[in-house]
Amino acid sequence: MNRRTALLLAAFASNILASGAALAGTVENLERERAIAIEALLSPNMDPAERQSSTEIARTRLVDLERMVLRDDGLRGRNTPAVRSAFENYDLSFLVHASIEKNRSLIDHWLEQVGVTTNSLMSARIGRR
Repeated sequence: MNRRTALLLAAFASNILASGAALAGTVENLERERAIAIEALLSPNMDPAERQSSTEIARTRLVDLERMVLRDDGLRGRNTPAVRSAFENYDLSFLVHASIEKNRSLIDHWLEQVGVTTNSLMSARIGRR
């Protein structure tokens, strides 16, 4: 084996090893996309049209990812904290499916699940802690 072939094989092997470490499972991908969607919903830097566009894109991606997690047979034997948490907190993990089941908008459903209501907002006071 000549030097050039050895270098190519070494580069190829390092790429395989590096890419193997960066793989994320379906639950992790769902969590990442859900965080991106919530960030877009709460962003004060977006105008309503941008927020609507971003929310529709996020909704489509979340529906697909939620279906992937629900159908992932590889999760059956896994008892990791992320997998347990995802299925124990269905209404927060599967945000789009849960909001559709309850016939609510995505943001209204999320706010309700984290305990923010119209009454709590109206009774909130501005102050320093």
